[in-house]
Amino acid sequence: MRVLHVYSGNLYGGVESFLRTVAQEQALRPGLTHAFALCFEGRLADELREAGAEVHLLGAARVGRPWTVYRARAALRELLRRERYDVVLCHAIWPQALFGPVARAARVPLVFYQHDVLYGRHWLERWARATPPDLVITNSRFSAGTLAAVYPHARSRLAYCPVRALEPAAAEDRARLRAELGAGEKDAVIVQTSRMQELKGQRLLLEALGRLRQVPGWQAWVAGGAQRVEEEEYLAGLKAQAEGLGLTGRVHFLGQRSDVPRLLRAADIHCQPNISPESFGIAFVEALLAGLPVVTTAMGGPLEIVDATCGVLVPPRPAPLAVELRKLIENPEARQRLGAAGPARAAKLCDPALYLRHLDEALRDVVPEEALRAS
Repeated sequence: MRVLHVYSGNLYGGVESFLRTVAQEQALRPGLTHAFALCFEGRLADELREAGAEVHLLGAARVGRPWTVYRARAALRELLRRERYDVVLCHAIWPQALFGPVARAARVPLVFYQHDVLYGRHWLERWARATPPDLVITNSRFSAGTLAAVYPHARSRLAYCPVRALEPAAAEDRARLRAELGAGEKDAVIVQTSRMQELKGQRLLLEALGRLRQVPGWQAWVAGGAQRVEEEEYLAGLKAQAEGLGLTGRVHFLGQRSDVPRLLRAADIHCQPNISPESFGIAFVEALLAGLPVVTTAMGGPLEIVDATCGVLVPPRPAPLAVELRKLIENPEARQRLGAAGPARAAKLCDPALYLRHLDEALRDVVPEEALRAS
């Protein structure tokens, strides 16, 4: 079965990491081959090519410039005419709204990949509603609970995002990176690796850490670069907040990183205290695979990832978050116990071979048998 994944490709976050993993691990399911159609060049396109994937560029489409949308649609139309694909997967609501009608007109089975919480109020959601997919694949039970806001009658299947196991790292690499970033050998390093978006809870984390500034023996690394103007403003506000809380020298803003697995292996605690529900959260799974205890807020998709065996769930308030972080800072044995359970928990949910099998089974529900025989 030949699958064409359609996406924007201009930013980098969880969806991009997910697509990279699909490209890297597709050999685990030889009967399922993956190609990618993107609107923008960038880090995602580069990583897909490095993984040996087939990448097609549709052209930079921007809704505010309708002629660019027409041009990108024409490029996809030509691609579907020229190449044989058994199914088109539109990842997230923007590609579904723009390119779903093209797949439908070409009579190729259309699948919407739900990566986000849906509310049914945004103009993109209303636009996408005009082209119901043949199937929705949703990344969590929490996400699935919001699907009816846009597609109340759609069939759906659950498939947790695949996440690759981390390569083992030498002890000296951990020590070297900690030294580079100013963490002492015995410091408990708290790390957050995420997009610079308010829902990810960086402000809440800083508020909690401000309550711990008199507690010795910890550092915090906040990784993630600003990719949009509003994210640049948000990041500037975070830096000002950290300074105002007296955290200069203890909280380090690392910017965009391409070595997140290395950061995770060098840290001791992962904390992303979302202030509003997230659909899933690949960052949490990556932290579990690195053997880190995860501290997050009890809402949304992370409730399906983190439990008492591998992490701590708290209300979205600074006081209880500070209490739980302090417990882990001061108790290396608790960190070790929770971290030891993480890799098995992550593999149970997000093993790439398991994911690709589920994806194959789901797509066979919408691809006619005669089409598969002709592939």
